[in-house]
Amino acid sequence: MAIVKHFISESMKKTEIDEFLQKKLERAGYGGVSISKTPLGTHIVIYAMRPGLVIGRGGETIRELASLLEEKFKVPNPQISVSEIEIPELNAYVVASKTAGALERGVHFRRAGFWALNQVMEAGALGAEIIISGKLRTERARFEKFRAGYMPKCGDPALKNLRKAEVHVQLKPGIFGIRVRIMPPDAKFPDRFRIVEALPESKEMPAEEESQKEEPALEEHKPEAEAVASEEDIEKAGGEEEGAAE
Repeated sequence: MAIVKHFISESMKKTEIDEFLQKKLERAGYGGVSISKTPLGTHIVIYAMRPGLVIGRGGETIRELASLLEEKFKVPNPQISVSEIEIPELNAYVVASKTAGALERGVHFRRAGFWALNQVMEAGALGAEIIISGKLRTERARFEKFRAGYMPKCGDPALKNLRKAEVHVQLKPGIFGIRVRIMPPDAKFPDRFRIVEALPESKEMPAEEESQKEEPALEEHKPEAEAVASEEDIEKAGGEEEGAAE
């Protein structure tokens, strides 16, 4: 039971760190964090659209984050590195944050949902799903789902490849929730295969057969060369004999 409590506490700590960094690095385009323990301490990789804002001038912001994580969350010897997000439209945190920002600015939820969905699919995703829940049009809360492409709900592909994030935003009617699921373009599925067409048989002879046919031809020319050479030798020999007779 102690082992189960240990894993539960570690997962809760990771979720708290994720929420803390999401609020702290909102302007930097926060896109998630990965935490791994090493013999020297704790290695933390922060994914952001603008790494310069995470690092700060002379590394001031990143040192402040390291001290906060060590004091507030009891992270032993945190070593923070920042990685830039290459394609923001394929990052679930970034898409959810942009959708939440659009709702805060007063954009209609359907327009914001379809806009985010089109951005993700144009970036090359195999599938995407965006769920916006809350008091959308009436006093009773409900949800609206925007979906496109191939989106598995369970199984090994969903556990390994699916990228998901959830963001909450406070509006006048109440709290709205935005849940984003993205299937990246490099995902591999066991039930998908590609049929390769067989190449047409070429009428040209293989290189080995051509070489075999060329070899006898060379051998046939050799005796002719020898015959010519022998005639020349005979003529030379005859000329020498005439010179000797004179």
